[in-house]
Amino acid sequence: MITKRRAIVWFRQDLRLHDNVALSEAINSALEVIPVFVFDDRLFQEATITGFPRTGPHRLRFILESVSELRKRLHGLGGKLIVRMGRTEDILFSIAEQAKSSWIFCNRERTPIEVEIQDVLEKRLWGIGQEMRYSRGKMLYHTADLPFPIQHVPDSFAQYRKETERYVSVRSPLPEPTKNLAQLTVDIEEGEIPTMLDFGYSDLEANTDELRFMGGERAALNRLQYFLWESGAFPKYPKTAQGIQGDNMSSMISPWLAQGCLSPKWLYQELKAYEQKTGNVKCVKAFIQALLLRDFHRFMAKKHGEVIFDVTGISGNQEMKGKWDTDVFLKWVNGETGVPFIDAAMMQLKRTGFLPNRLRQNVASYLINDLGISWVLGASYFEHILIDYDVTSNWSNWNQMAGVGSELRDDRCLSVNAQAQRYDPQGSFTQKWLHRKKEKNLQSVPDQASATTLSNSGKTRRASAKSSHTNDQTLSSS
Repeated sequence: MITKRRAIVWFRQDLRLHDNVALSEAINSALEVIPVFVFDDRLFQEATITGFPRTGPHRLRFILESVSELRKRLHGLGGKLIVRMGRTEDILFSIAEQAKSSWIFCNRERTPIEVEIQDVLEKRLWGIGQEMRYSRGKMLYHTADLPFPIQHVPDSFAQYRKETERYVSVRSPLPEPTKNLAQLTVDIEEGEIPTMLDFGYSDLEANTDELRFMGGERAALNRLQYFLWESGAFPKYPKTAQGIQGDNMSSMISPWLAQGCLSPKWLYQELKAYEQKTGNVKCVKAFIQALLLRDFHRFMAKKHGEVIFDVTGISGNQEMKGKWDTDVFLKWVNGETGVPFIDAAMMQLKRTGFLPNRLRQNVASYLINDLGISWVLGASYFEHILIDYDVTSNWSNWNQMAGVGSELRDDRCLSVNAQAQRYDPQGSFTQKWLHRKKEKNLQSVPDQASATTLSNSGKTRRASAKSSHTNDQTLSSS
């Protein structure tokens, strides 16, 4: 018999206590709350079409640190964080049966693999009289607050921004829980948090002495506090946001936003507090625009669905398929194209998991326009390597750079020489990372792209969790 007293909170990409709608609703609905995080095989170890694991070493370590921090914070409230590895729907269903819970609270996702997992779980829960309760905590705006239905969201960001800023208010973020969680009266083993070795990676400490992002909610709030209030860098943000070097060229908080260690609404609240205190409207407006663009990418994915993962993208442009050339693609991945500016950027990406926005545009443009390689290979590699990978932002941005997105852009084909002269006039960035490439005492980041087939069918594994591909070429690491 189900007792109406227990709720499971399925933590996904909301690894925080502040402004966590799922956690708050569970606490308000149940006497006992069971927080759970699952390292799902499909999201952490399954390979993309390039052969690289879906979650690479930099993001993996960041998530491990974030989960460890979340567990400590829940312990501080007298609670637990159940951690498992495997298939999410099986693990959560088993816990729900054992605990005789009433609900599973979680953030709703809208992209194929994530949707398949939550749909299968929801159907299985119905069979034992339990429910899924969905919330939305990854965006600045709530869908219900938009002045138009999803199918009518403008395909132009400028138009979207104009219509939302004028009519939509950002809701206030929820505070983090203050009262202790009730002690569980059902015995569920908490489980060990896995290590890098459990996923086939060694410790990357020696390789990430620069641009080191520490995972977790506290690190996120500390970084925001430093950049916004202490560093003196924020007033320069409109000018430095397109920079390629320096700890404060931008906020560099995207990894924490991507994993939900920091709420966008909390960030918005801090930005408005800064504006009120300093009167600096310009820098706040520029930063909010970046948050609005992040929302826009999610709405495009929700509106257009799986086509954002197709070679022809949202536009259906048949002319942008590109080549599926293993050797050329891997030279790009490993920073061996022979173009110093591009190779330096790819070396920074490989060794740190991070690239400033300007460099992301450059390496994407070079892959697509100069090398003639299919953009979906670049997008899939970014899914593996980026520490701040976000499904919709990544694939929508690659759509735009490839000319298959919702907007026509005149600046998507970049001149590498002109960009290098403008953003690295002294060559300091290029020299630094090409020098790092030559150092022999640094361990290479494991590529793990061995003997995996490619498909030129126009669909990626992201596009259909059940799709099959015709064997075409093989990618292997070099």
